[in-house]
Amino acid sequence: MEKKKKRLVIRTIILAILVLAIGYTVYGTATKDKVELIAVGSKAPDFTLVDLNGEKHKLSDFKGQGVFLNFWATFCGPCEREMPAINRQYQAFKDQGVQTLSVNIAQTDFEVQNFVDRHKLTFPVVIDKTKSVSTTYNVGNLPATLVIDPDGKVVKIITGEIEEGKIASYMELVKPK
Repeated sequence: MEKKKKRLVIRTIILAILVLAIGYTVYGTATKDKVELIAVGSKAPDFTLVDLNGEKHKLSDFKGQGVFLNFWATFCGPCEREMPAINRQYQAFKDQGVQTLSVNIAQTDFEVQNFVDRHKLTFPVVIDKTKSVSTTYNVGNLPATLVIDPDGKVVKIITGEIEEGKIASYMELVKPK
């Protein structure tokens, strides 16, 4: 009889813990802030990130210019393949009012600096150390690119590697008139 009582007590405790866990999950889901999805036509959320030289880059500082906002990581093969093309198009469009801002997803300064040096990148490269910007921009798969017009509106969202001709056409699309 004593074993049955112990078993009943243990089962009751386990059941109570499960009920509490389910209740907490339901409460957390119901009260959590809604993440607004970024879509074509949305205003691009502002952010400030620091580059490898310690300089701050704020998206709103590019108001009046088109922005090619690229999210990437050093371990991402497609990211690495598209970087030389992004760099060439940055050189072609930077004096025409289209800027490139490259956001690395939470890697070390050392890893990112080695990558930048190896590919001789000339555009600003910032690191999203806390992943707060990539979360705000709903970045899942890499590479991910948002093309932003001079008014700060998202005109194109691309997931995956972009070939150079498309990069040029996207930059042309947001070039100030």
